[in-house]
Amino acid sequence: MFLVVKYLVSAALVVLVSELAKRSDKLGALVASLPLVTVLTLIWLHLERQSALQVGNHAWYTFWYVMPTLPMFLVFPWLQDKLGFWLALGASALLTMLLFAAFAWLLRPFGIQLL
Repeated sequence: MFLVVKYLVSAALVVLVSELAKRSDKLGALVASLPLVTVLTLIWLHLERQSALQVGNHAWYTFWYVMPTLPMFLVFPWLQDKLGFWLALGASALLTMLLFAAFAWLLRPFGIQLL
């Protein structure tokens, strides 16, 4: 039953954001930019009695994984005007992967292992 509730709440969040975005691009983006998925994940991990270390590590790594994804949100609209939706989405995903690999390489000397 818990798994069903987990799916329903998580799916409702995605539907909420997409419905808000249809009505207001700014409001939809605002709600989408909130770390709701991460907060839900932390709640699910806690309710499933995962260790405090595991819950904390999830938050820690989420911070580092989000940073190289941010340029995609600036590049995608620009690329979409030039390439169309699907090519822009693919190019943005590729850019994100390259930035992530570079970011992981740059953080390694500081003891932060992302890969």
